Amino acid sequence: MTDLFKARLERLLDAGHQPLLRGSLMGLEKESLRVSPEGGIARTPHPRALGSALTHPWITTDYSEALLEFITPPFVEPGQALGFLRDLQAFTYPRIGEEFLWATSMPCVLAGEAAIPVAQYGNSNAGRMKTVYRLGLGHRYGRVMQVIAGVHFNFSVPEAFWPVLQKLEGESGDLRSFIDAGYFAMIRNLQRLGWLVPYLFGASPAVCKSFLGGRPTHMPEFNEHTYYEPYATSLRMGDIGYQNRKEEETGIKASYDSLEAYTDSLACAIGTPSPVYEKIGVVVDGEYRQLNANILQIENEYYSSVRPKPILQGNEKPVLALRKRGVRYVELRSLDVNAFEPLGVCETQMRFLEAFMLYCLLCESPVIGEVERLQIDHNQSAAAHRGRDPKLMLLRNGDEVPLRIWADRVLTSMQPLCAVMDGDDPTRPYTTALKRQREKVEDPSLTPSARMLAEMAERHEGFYDFARRLSMQHRDYFRSLTLPPEREAELEAEARASLERQQVIEAADRVSFETYLREYFEQV
Repeated sequence: MTDLFKARLERLLDAGHQPLLRGSLMGLEKESLRVSPEGGIARTPHPRALGSALTHPWITTDYSEALLEFITPPFVEPGQALGFLRDLQAFTYPRIGEEFLWATSMPCVLAGEAAIPVAQYGNSNAGRMKTVYRLGLGHRYGRVMQVIAGVHFNFSVPEAFWPVLQKLEGESGDLRSFIDAGYFAMIRNLQRLGWLVPYLFGASPAVCKSFLGGRPTHMPEFNEHTYYEPYATSLRMGDIGYQNRKEEETGIKASYDSLEAYTDSLACAIGTPSPVYEKIGVVVDGEYRQLNANILQIENEYYSSVRPKPILQGNEKPVLALRKRGVRYVELRSLDVNAFEPLGVCETQMRFLEAFMLYCLLCESPVIGEVERLQIDHNQSAAAHRGRDPKLMLLRNGDEVPLRIWADRVLTSMQPLCAVMDGDDPTRPYTTALKRQREKVEDPSLTPSARMLAEMAERHEGFYDFARRLSMQHRDYFRSLTLPPEREAELEAEARASLERQQVIEAADRVSFETYLREYFEQV
């Protein structure tokens, strides 16, 4: 991949477009479980003081009423996104009483499916649809899997980058089509190299026994309450994590060859009945169990470590938005919550990911064939379960390659890009971020997953005790913060406004829920 990457980078520099490599937009989405003082998932409703989970742009919920999701707008500088994320959590803590936010991706002290409250979004048709979708996920895959938390990294290059690259490439034609093709090329390379993310940033090598609910496992015991895998990086991204293997169950898998292939494959899955899900039923005894009995209820049900994202307008289907207006940003979804960081993510990590995604954009990216798809899936699973094993071999072009050798080659290839992105900054933030990742490749004990297991062993802690201790440290950190009065007032005003927006939506409904769903799925 490096020959095309070097040529593109040289052309951009020769034409004086270095600033375009530092103007990307980045945003964060961080999920955090609200936990009761006793240590289990909170059973209380989403706090009204935080606003409406349906309409608040920055503070909402994911699968569970207790699974908070903090969303930042896009920013050019990582520090801006992190500061926004910090403010949201500092605003939240005084409004959740004695509850606290769990510091890790994997949950703990689970008391079964019934003890996990599904998120509620009010009485509007739009709100009911969100809740019924989540009920469907629970029936299809179980609720426990749905309360795993993660961090999503949202990324887009500057709009001015695309016409420049198109001209330098000697391409003519529709700019939007060129942009879509560019983002899908990035996505394919993010999948090819996706194993690198759990290796470098995975932070879930152990799990509370309650997560498995008594199911048998081949994982060894860490102690009487904890399972682990000695070389694991991210069990969240492994076989016990959030998976829905549509290709194994039905033969349908999303295609990333192009925007058209991607949207067609998802639309097919949304419109194709599933005999397995038909057995669940859609409406049973007058209550919805799922939105429909098709392979996918909606697009979001298809799990992927990376997604092309449009900007939605109203109650628009994502597939339709992609077809109409194209890809606006790419969402990298494979990041664990880093328990060693109060925010769950840090600036060094964000700077590396910014450079990594640009690298994936600029490299050659042929379409993914059937054999390579199997290799990608193998590498992802292997890195999640055995990423720190010095003997681990990954598959590339039919050959076996040691993970550490391949990782070193990727990071070496990224050096010129990071140097360009540093520009005149004497702190060399991108080169420094790259150096931190190279150190993890050279010494796996520096990875978050290894640090976590080492600290648990040193302190004779199981997963629960480790996670609770770090959660308490983060709680104390956020409670020690004092937001500037104007920032506090801004967040309070947004919370109130979101509640008002929900009331407006509920009052505006003019059709039944059945009609609403039919019209939603009939969008063409």
